[in-house]
Amino acid sequence: MTLRQAQDGRAMVGVIGAGAWGTALAQMLATDGRDVLIWAFEPEVVDAINAGQRNPLYLPSAALSSTIRATGDLADFAGLDTALVVTPAQVLGKVLAALPVPPRDLVLCSKGIEAGTGRLMNHVAREASPDSEIAVLSGPTFAHEVAAGLPTAVTLACGGGTEQWERLAPAIARPAFRPYYSDDVTGAEIGGAVKNVLAIACGVVDGLALGQNARAALIARGYAEMLRFGEALGARAETLAGLCGLGDLVLTCSSTASRNFSLGKALGEGASAADLMADRRTVAEGAYTAPVLADLATQRGIAMPIVAAVDAILKGEDARKAVADLLARPLKAEREAAA
Repeated sequence: MTLRQAQDGRAMVGVIGAGAWGTALAQMLATDGRDVLIWAFEPEVVDAINAGQRNPLYLPSAALSSTIRATGDLADFAGLDTALVVTPAQVLGKVLAALPVPPRDLVLCSKGIEAGTGRLMNHVAREASPDSEIAVLSGPTFAHEVAAGLPTAVTLACGGGTEQWERLAPAIARPAFRPYYSDDVTGAEIGGAVKNVLAIACGVVDGLALGQNARAALIARGYAEMLRFGEALGARAETLAGLCGLGDLVLTCSSTASRNFSLGKALGEGASAADLMADRRTVAEGAYTAPVLADLATQRGIAMPIVAAVDAILKGEDARKAVADLLARPLKAEREAAA
């Protein structure tokens, strides 16, 4: 298979990371018949995709296109102009640094903040791959729905502006997968990272059986926290009000199909965070983001009480006590609730 272009001359796109989301994106890209290369860390995933067009480890529900080929060798990406990067956030820099010849365009699809440094993924990617142009793809997406070809809309935030958008949009868009342009890379990343932590909080509310009123309030107040944090770091409010912020927040705070929501639900039902994380093959990124986000908020003087509560629960605090502490906060006008 030629990696630079399909036979009809269309630019090819590769996918780095074969978890549920990476596999779904590869399947989406293959719906128009073009070849797609996907890199997997696990040899058994490479073998399963190549031998049976399935990924039983991460996305067993999806039958994959015959034009998808898996590899365990990052050197195979040397001929690609564009790669979607869908590794867990905490290993993104390590994986990109191992690319012998980085593609011109790297589209980051991992949602998180790097532990230890507090860096957003675009900063990690720029250091690991300084010659690539960085974009961020984010929005309300469940992997199994994208793989099934159900309608999906996302934000594609291009650090290279409209010139990069004009390259990437035709390569990524499909009839059921519609990207919307933004140049606010920071906003797109912050929306995706913060909503994962808030989804854990909503899962806790569900696990404690506190009702729909409480979850709706948590989504609204959580969005206020996302907005405060984002604007403090230079994100635009209109970005966070869009698909990659509010849209993604509503989706992941409402269903056990969200890994972060299901983790929170189990915590609310009394399971320990240590046991849950040790037993998970798939990554609930919010569990890694929460302590970093809570520390950054404290350092910058940004009030994020819901994020702080999630951090405390993940560190062992009783979920009912954390919720009680939130409810005991001083009463104030909604527009003044930043303190």
